[in-house]
Amino acid sequence: MSALFTPLSCLLVVGAGISVAFQQILNANLRTHLGSPWWAGVASYLVGMVVMLAVALLSPGPRLSSAMFTGSSWITWSGGLFGAIFIGVAILMVPSLGAAAVLSLMVVGQMLGSLAFDHFGILGLPHQPVTLTRLAGAACLILGVVLVRKT
Repeated sequence: MSALFTPLSCLLVVGAGISVAFQQILNANLRTHLGSPWWAGVASYLVGMVVMLAVALLSPGPRLSSAMFTGSSWITWSGGLFGAIFIGVAILMVPSLGAAAVLSLMVVGQMLGSLAFDHFGILGLPHQPVTLTRLAGAACLILGVVLVRKT
């Protein structure tokens, strides 16, 4: 077991997961209030950007410089695109499928993608082959989706 895999680190990640669920509910409610999933998504990203900007400015470490924008491929800078897909789909689907079903399906997608990314060592990840044990874990997540879905 890694030294970083502690009860506190696990609780922090679980807390972050709870915050994602809460965020999706708030975003869905904002969608209803604004009458637009797209403006709700913009608001979500705007608030998140302001918070991250404050944290970046107040934290020790390197300051933003032009050197930070060189030496990496365009794909390195595209993470926000995938975050927008996540937020947009969640805003659209939470009202009809429910938060538990949407987020459990998202976790299944994350697990399947992660297994593939690890297996093929995509974007410099260390190669970690898909095993029967890892596939069994993914199957358990899929079973979880079936069990928590809105009927």
